[in-house]
Amino acid sequence: MQKLIMLLMVFLLSGCATLSPDFEQPTVSVSSVRVLPTDGMVPEFEIGLRVLNPNRTPLSLLGLAYEVELEGHRVLTGVASELPTIAAYGEGDVLLRAMPDLVSSVRLFGKLLSQPQESVRYSFSARLDVGKFLPKIKIEEAGEISLAGDVTENVDK
Repeated sequence: MQKLIMLLMVFLLSGCATLSPDFEQPTVSVSSVRVLPTDGMVPEFEIGLRVLNPNRTPLSLLGLAYEVELEGHRVLTGVASELPTIAAYGEGDVLLRAMPDLVSSVRLFGKLLSQPQESVRYSFSARLDVGKFLPKIKIEEAGEISLAGDVTENVDK
């Protein structure tokens, strides 16, 4: 019985060693947002993310969930599962495709038409799943988009 307990302890300790206490949280930033050509009336967007892996092991991205809000209205949400592996001490791009929530978008446009503004507040949040034994990576980025074309950014990660 003691040998079985010792064997179990060895497996548990070796499993804990793979959690890597020196794991650094990767940096993720929004690199682009563009409207894609579409045949329908609903626009489709492509959101580009840049992922930097400061660790000595590759970062296997299993999944991602995200949302975009404008003026507190959730206009884009989505998930992605076919994601690249980011090399050790490397960087990579992730492209997300998203379609707007029509009801929330109509509410937003109604608000903007009834209360004209010089800028619009935005927020982007995402959760990256990198495996069972590592915490999910949470990304939050917020700022203002000037309706004249300038973007002011406040990044909180």
